[in-house]
Parts: sequence; C-alpha cells; structure tokens
Amino acid sequence: MLEINGISKTFTKSNNKIAAVDNISLKVQAGQFLAVQGSSGSGKTTLLLMAGGLSAPDSGLVKINNINPYVMSPEKRSVFRADNIGFVFQQFFLIPYLTVLENVLTAALASNARADNNRAMELIDSFGLADRTHHLPGELSMGEKQRTALARAVLNAPPLLLADEPTGNLDEVNGKAVLQYLADYAKSGGAVMLVTHDHRAADYATGTVIMDYGKIKTE
Repeated sequence: MLEINGISKTFTKSNNKIAAVDNISLKVQAGQFLAVQGSSGSGKTTLLLMAGGLSAPDSGLVKINNINPYVMSPEKRSVFRADNIGFVFQQFFLIPYLTVLENVLTAALASNARADNNRAMELIDSFGLADRTHHLPGELSMGEKQRTALARAVLNAPPLLLADEPTGNLDEVNGKAVLQYLADYAKSGGAVMLVTHDHRAADYATGTVIMDYGKIKTE
C-alpha cells in the first residue's frame, strides 16, 4: 500500500543544511502496522508528511497503492489523499464551531465519497461518543477530541492510515485505546504507519523501526 524508495528531505537554517530525512526506504502493506520511533528532531514527522503526499521529497519516490501522488496537480493530489489516506495528528485539528458529527463528516468534503451520516454515526457510537454527537470541540475532553479525530480519519475507510504522535496529549488509558484501535484497523486490512515517542507502540505494531538523525537505525 505504501512504498518509499530512497527519499530525502533537506532544510536550510542559518545557512546550515539539515538532512531531516536521509535516504530512507520502507514499505507498509495491507494488514501491517508500522511504528516509527525516535527522539524529537529525528525526522519522523517529515517522513510522515512525505509519505502522505503533503510534502514532496527532494529525491526518491513515494508510491501509495502504486501511484506517485507527487506527479499530480495539487488539486488532484488533494482528492487522492482524501480518498486513500486518513491522517491522525496530535493536535486533533478539529474545527471549533462544528459539532462532533460535523467534524467527522468533513472528511468527505475533499473526497469522491459522499457524506454518509449513517457511517459517521456508527463510528461516533463505536468510539463511545454517542452522547457527544452534537457537542463542540471545546466541550470535549482530550480523549474525546482524539477519538473524534480518529473517527474523521477513517470515515472514508482509507486503505492507508497515517498517525503523528496521536497519544502525545493523552493519559495512559486513552493512549492505549488509540494504539489498540490502530492495531485493529491494520488487522481489518488497512495499512497503518505511526510516528511516535510512545514506547508502548511496539506492543501493538506488527513492526517497528527507529529513526535517528534522519536515518533508520540498523543495529
């Protein structure tokens, strides 16, 4: 589902070049849950953004379902992402003036999929949010916000799910619940890549790699 071949990304800061990602290759197939661990500044988020069609690599190739999203126009790439990739972020990015239901349904806006209220309600119920359906994000706990973001990410049943530190703002119980859901999503046939500091992720993932200074550690 996700194939990354020799991608690199360099940033310039104060006239110094920083290799955020340096010649990384990896694959995540349907049914797999890959956890990418590493300290802050190791390049995990940059890797995820390139994998998700949000930031073009300086070199190398990204393929999602055998398609290179970076050869598309920005408009077509946006629709491709919405149809094929679900994103889960640490900061949630919920729209503050929309209810839980409305936030979940926003996943269909850029997609070819129609807004399916029934599926949205099923997801809201499965995430234990039925009594929060018409609440605004400001009325939710941190765990409820993350579960809303997860429901939004999987509304279109994307074949690839990418998660960036989704447990970083959560307590232990909610953090484990998120990791378990990602593991279950992979078991149901999805491909999942998680970048995280959370060492518990290895207990849920089917595979783990460690990033350090933009590279995958091999030892």
